[in-house]
Amino acid sequence: MRITREFILKFANELVDRRQFSGRDLTAVYICGSFLEESYQLGDTGDVDLVMIHNEKPELERELVRLTDDLHLDISHQDQREYRDTRRLRVHPWTGPTLNACRIIHDPGHFLDFVQASVRGQFDRPDHIYARSRAQMDRARELWFELTGQESGDALVPLQKYLSAVEKAANSIASLSGMPLAERRLLFEFPQRAEALSLPGLYPGLLGLLGAPNLDAGALTVWIEHWKNAYWSAPSENRPVRLAAERLHYYLGGFRAALEGEQPAALLWPLLNTWTDLMQCYPDEAPERANWRSAVEKLELYGKAQKQRLQALDAYLDLIEEALEDWAHRNGAWESA
Repeated sequence: MRITREFILKFANELVDRRQFSGRDLTAVYICGSFLEESYQLGDTGDVDLVMIHNEKPELERELVRLTDDLHLDISHQDQREYRDTRRLRVHPWTGPTLNACRIIHDPGHFLDFVQASVRGQFDRPDHIYARSRAQMDRARELWFELTGQESGDALVPLQKYLSAVEKAANSIASLSGMPLAERRLLFEFPQRAEALSLPGLYPGLLGLLGAPNLDAGALTVWIEHWKNAYWSAPSENRPVRLAAERLHYYLGGFRAALEGEQPAALLWPLLNTWTDLMQCYPDEAPERANWRSAVEKLELYGKAQKQRLQALDAYLDLIEEALEDWAHRNGAWESA
């Protein structure tokens, strides 16, 4: 079956109509994310991000609606009270850019029209851009401090924090020239964002933080198989919605796009990030954990090289901070920021 944008929009609108009829608590609905871009699929797979705003706190925060094995709706449910402070939303590192670019598909009371217009007002002012980027950088540094004060033990939680710090550092740079980068596209598109600031060296630095110099094609093939087995067999307890069974082909499509393209290392981020989060579903003695632990040790993300990785992250965050401050000075954002 050929799935077109028109079909997806029709399906989404019909879904909204059914939800409105059955619950009657929908304030507004909008589409956001990669679906609004020229090419929303990666490796012939994709998702459509839909946000449903309710007039009271929703019981469900997130759900997936399957279209095909390769395409699904990723629906976030939010309380309209989260949208009251439009000035705060404007400088939020994710919500601000999302609202600025989103496509409204249901808004009978024009609630979201007002919110979007307020967010778009002075959205591109340099001090607002800087605030969004700086928020990402500050959280990355907070995570680094937490890691330096954390005693060694189980690899899982420290690595989750480490990867979160790396992602936020990368997106603090990406946010200076566009939307923050989502999971599958982070390493695909970061080189262009770094180049936009005349800082191309940030990309190999980012790969270094993820252990890319230790990669080889044979290991990647084995790791993907281990990842797939862990994904299939993960129990439902503590399993994040974003790692639901419906998204298996979505992730594998991204892996395939990297392996078959010019940036095989681009699969490293979504592979590592999802694999690490999947491990919270397994006990420490599970063989799935052993396979994952072997991979992160080969990448020198845990074990004897952990101290060196934190030192490298510290140096990288210093470079990011200098880049942000330089951007702020050059664009007149420093004084007002």
